[in-house]
Amino acid sequence: MKNADLFRQHGAAWRRAALLVLLAVALALLALSDPVHAALLDVLAVVDAIIVRHPVWGAVVFVIYAALSAMLAFMSVALLLPVAVYAWGEPVSILLLWAGWTLGGALAYVVGRFLGRGVVHWLTADVWLSRIEKRVGPQTPFSLVLLFQLALPSEIPGYVLGMVRYSFFRYLLVLAAVELLFTAALVHLGASFVERRIGMVLAIGGAMALFSLLAFQLLRSRMSRAAQDRRSTHRH
Repeated sequence: MKNADLFRQHGAAWRRAALLVLLAVALALLALSDPVHAALLDVLAVVDAIIVRHPVWGAVVFVIYAALSAMLAFMSVALLLPVAVYAWGEPVSILLLWAGWTLGGALAYVVGRFLGRGVVHWLTADVWLSRIEKRVGPQTPFSLVLLFQLALPSEIPGYVLGMVRYSFFRYLLVLAAVELLFTAALVHLGASFVERRIGMVLAIGGAMALFSLLAFQLLRSRMSRAAQDRRSTHRH
């Protein structure tokens, strides 16, 4: 398979960007409606009361769910962000979500490394897995791994880098840095919804979608250059 084939379909990047935009638009529309927003705040108040009675378990459940969302493509923690912001505020929500996503990414790496390709494909059938696996290895440059983590759905790099036995500690460093960036943005998106800052909700959603597409384009360009360099080396 030629390197260009890897990026012929931009479906994963466009789906990710579209979901971010749709999330922002949906939250903005909900915030525009006085009765709907008031009803949602009532629900958040009820959940907050439960968390107040069980603070440790509330945090543990949120972190576990965030970890699972980082491992499984069909799960999303986005809908729980207003709950987290309402209950804990932005700083603690960022910490809990970052811990969950980092844990999930680390577990994805462990699954890929020790349980193998069969289990990985059972957990996520994304076509990116086999394609990316052919282009990374233990010596893949740190900057390229960083681009993978920025540009692709969060569960894919962990599984693939585990399968090819990339350094766990280097991957963990990339994972923690990237997830902190996305965590801060998404939590602020949730806080903006709770506070009915509609312009900020749309701005954050649009910026994250654009950033995702730009990161993917940069990854595509980097991989294309690498393929050209390999072909040039083989000719000489």
